[in-house]
Amino acid sequence: MTYLIDRRLQGKNKSAVNRERFLRRYKAQIKDAVGRAIKGRSITDIENGEKVSIPVKDVGEPSFGHAHGGVWETINPGNQEYLKGDLINRPKGGGGAGRGKAGNSDQLTEDDFIFELSREEFMNYFFEDLELPNLVKTQLTATTEFKNQRAGYNMSGTPSNIHVLRSLRGALGRRIAVGGSSRKRVIEAERELEELLLEGAPLDAPRVVELKKLIHHLHTRLLAIPFIDPFDLRYSNRVKVPKPMTQAVMFCIMDVSGSMDETRKDTAKRFFILLYLFLKRAYDKIDVVFIRHHTAAAEVNEEEFFHSRESGGTVVSSALHLLDKIIEERYGGGSWNSYVAQASDGDNWDNDSVLCRQLLVNTIMPKVQYYTYVEITDGPPQNLWEQYSQIPDHHPHFAMQKIVTPADIYPVFRELFKKQPK
Repeated sequence: MTYLIDRRLQGKNKSAVNRERFLRRYKAQIKDAVGRAIKGRSITDIENGEKVSIPVKDVGEPSFGHAHGGVWETINPGNQEYLKGDLINRPKGGGGAGRGKAGNSDQLTEDDFIFELSREEFMNYFFEDLELPNLVKTQLTATTEFKNQRAGYNMSGTPSNIHVLRSLRGALGRRIAVGGSSRKRVIEAERELEELLLEGAPLDAPRVVELKKLIHHLHTRLLAIPFIDPFDLRYSNRVKVPKPMTQAVMFCIMDVSGSMDETRKDTAKRFFILLYLFLKRAYDKIDVVFIRHHTAAAEVNEEEFFHSRESGGTVVSSALHLLDKIIEERYGGGSWNSYVAQASDGDNWDNDSVLCRQLLVNTIMPKVQYYTYVEITDGPPQNLWEQYSQIPDHHPHFAMQKIVTPADIYPVFRELFKKQPK
């Protein structure tokens, strides 16, 4: 047997590349294992990692071995069962996987391949193919977009980035600064020469000749100053700055009336926990507003939203009025993408259900990007469902689903937030 020892001086994550390759290769089996794991755990613990087992037959590698092939003859002394020429079936191989009753066979078996997904890997598989529909300029991944922005000038760069006006301005300033004293002396010498000539001094007078030579020398110096020098060149400087992301707000509306028993409330809480976890993971800049209602609605914090024991009758329109008020006061102006998720058992006053439909069709739906309604009931649809079922005819970005048992939460969630066709 050969042993390979890796003595490379690398960090503790030296097998990260191999792990990523393994996860890509057995993606289907891992997704199945994650789906099975979700059914057996609480949604509140969904952030943790998970031990995943893959049948050994799925990870087995092909190998070559020596074996008897074809037809061959053997002699079994003391045989009382077979005669010469009889065919004997090949022995069946033991295919156990670590399960079943104990036996006295010497056949070796292998257990399932078990490894542990990290929290990040588990969440990647859990939220794969999920997104908020119609959210523009926002990505599922956490990568930050950048844009180029002007930031002054550089003295070096590529020819395509030369700023002509800024370079000429610098060249003009340099010529003025370098030739300033020479121009001043030229003006003084020309003035003195003109005065001497007006006084009648001959052209061959020593002072006249000296002034002419000085003026010629100064003009030569001024002409020697280059029109533009490499020192004068200025290049436009651009830096990358984070690109502002589109702002989004998610409204969570939960019915906490007397008709919502503890089981239904727990199911609604689990749905919103899953939704809240998804939003916090998928989007960096998103506000979440919690609204709970019975006969009256109130905006609460996360702790009160999930754990308050206050209850009462049912007036769903109170929550919609509060929703519209919050959108107008804090999230209006067209700079926010608003999303709403509502959970209820559907039991509402008949007249109020009609009012809810009218509020949604005429007031709220034009202001939001996506609205989801989840009805938690094991019976026939309630009056709120009947009224809400008319809304998609007016606004296609309204979706509704029904949850009967907690096991339906995840399939419903995936159906509501699956990726939309482009």
